[in-house]
Amino acid sequence: MISFSEIGQYLPGILLSYAALLVGLISPGPALLGLMGVSLDQGRRAGQHFALGIGTGSFSIGLLTLTGLSAVLATYADAMTAIRIFGGLYLLWMSYRAFRTAFRNAPSAQTSAAALDAAQISGRGYYFRGLGLHLTNPKAILTWIAIISIGFQEGAPLWVGAAIVIGCGLISTSTHLLYATAFSTAPAISIYRRAASWINGLLGVFFAAVGIRLLFNR
Repeated sequence: MISFSEIGQYLPGILLSYAALLVGLISPGPALLGLMGVSLDQGRRAGQHFALGIGTGSFSIGLLTLTGLSAVLATYADAMTAIRIFGGLYLLWMSYRAFRTAFRNAPSAQTSAAALDAAQISGRGYYFRGLGLHLTNPKAILTWIAIISIGFQEGAPLWVGAAIVIGCGLISTSTHLLYATAFSTAPAISIYRRAASWINGLLGVFFAAVGIRLLFNR
């Protein structure tokens, strides 16, 4: 049974792990910008499915990190290289999709948020896109290694690691769902209709730059 003294001993580290994750969620990265593009272009439901995929990816990476991913990466340098290559290729694919969207006709003024929702490919498809983006993002993996290192010190009981993974996973999922909702509101979609080509063009440049950096940096 967990005692109050034990909770008091490890709670500061757990809360510090949550704070470190929140800082990472605020800073723009592939997951956030990918979610923004999907939510603006395809609507709320597509964005929410994409966000759930990101959240699942966050849970998965956290659990793997807790059970020894950092040790595997330290032992097998090629593992991180493979992750970086897959992540770079995936981001280049995201860049291609963003550029393709940028050069198509912008949504008409009569297009409603409901119509954008109806135009989605499938909820499952966007879910797996979000999951794939997060699982192949080296930044997310390194962030999780840092988070676990902050709060789960040597000798800490297993419940501390579980509290970090579950808490951070829930924070990540709920935050990305909030982002999906915010990006798919009427004002955001209205702005997007007027600047769709520029927004998707910038997303394409960002994804291409990060993808190329992952592929060629050592």
